[in-house]
Amino acid sequence: MADAFRRFRVIAKVRESEVVTSFHLTPVDGGPLWQALPGQYLTLRVPTAQGTVLKTYSLSGDVQRDEAHRISVKRACAPDGVEVPDGIGSCWLHDQVEEGAEIDIAPPRGGFVLDQESTRPVLLLAGGIGITPLLAMAKVLARAKRRVWIFHASENGDVQALGPELKALAERAEGRIALHVVHRAPNENDRVGGRFDSEGVIDKNLLQSQLPLDDYEVYMCGPTAFMVAMYRILTELGIHENRIAYEFFGAATPLYKLAVQPVSAPRAASRAPKAIAALVNLTDPEAWAVSETHEPTADGDRQEMAVSGDSVHFSKSGITATMGGDVRTLLEMAEDAGLEPDFSCRSGICNTCRCTLVEGEVSYVEEPLETPPAGQVLICCARPKGRVVLDL
Repeated sequence: MADAFRRFRVIAKVRESEVVTSFHLTPVDGGPLWQALPGQYLTLRVPTAQGTVLKTYSLSGDVQRDEAHRISVKRACAPDGVEVPDGIGSCWLHDQVEEGAEIDIAPPRGGFVLDQESTRPVLLLAGGIGITPLLAMAKVLARAKRRVWIFHASENGDVQALGPELKALAERAEGRIALHVVHRAPNENDRVGGRFDSEGVIDKNLLQSQLPLDDYEVYMCGPTAFMVAMYRILTELGIHENRIAYEFFGAATPLYKLAVQPVSAPRAASRAPKAIAALVNLTDPEAWAVSETHEPTADGDRQEMAVSGDSVHFSKSGITATMGGDVRTLLEMAEDAGLEPDFSCRSGICNTCRCTLVEGEVSYVEEPLETPPAGQVLICCARPKGRVVLDL
């Protein structure tokens, strides 16, 4: 397949807070910007001593009107006393990439996007740097007639991403956009400057006090613990799961499964190279298609059965599944069959889900950014062509 990457130049590098910097990018070839949907992300090739790795960052600007693509990146440093490397992509961007530098970038991707056809009011919930895709949505919503409520939780105003830009956007919206900033530990500058509206965390009481009863569409993004807490609160408030769209920072997993368990970190993408296991801004667009349980057949699912049409046999597990319903990919077929294969991006970027294709052929519903080796398949974006056998 042709190389999907294109060369972009950094035309501006803007510090947004103590830890967040924005990069404005235009094509070196002088051609037009890619068309993007509010909420999508770009994939960057990051050079390392061992080669290149792929990192994804949400578009944070106005994707319909800006003359450059913008990403806003938080510098990810290892916690004190923890022997893990700093964030490869974010530190490279912050420390080494200056205005005039050129970067290889792949077109916008991601299914976490604003439904621009809907007329329902919108609730945007952001934790930390999770504001980036939601800000892109808010910029488009500012030109619509829908009511919008934005809640942004951060540690304090010194590290809050794009706070002044959010405030200005809300002020220009003539009351249609309500912004509520929550600082967990506000400092003196926050108190003197009035840089926050509430102290602590976003909880049920806060949302109930600020939101009128309505049929909201919710978009949320942030750390896993934040997402689980928000999901629990929203469902307790009666918002149906199919009105809640979300994007993870880190390994993706169906959120409703985490919400019924004690709060904990999601299962790691154990087979991912260290450089891409921590990909940020990863989307789980088909989470609602994942079954919570798998009912065995009377004869037992660990017997390979004769099937017709598109099907997959998981040779290590002894399970055979057929394509049907809303299921689109081999990964979804495995999940519906009760298996738990590793995955992260669900869109053909990170190779975490790569496994051996023992038999048969596949097609890709979304082309991988980098073609896997012969005999390997990325199950997150592939579907069977007839009968296939996977080493799972």
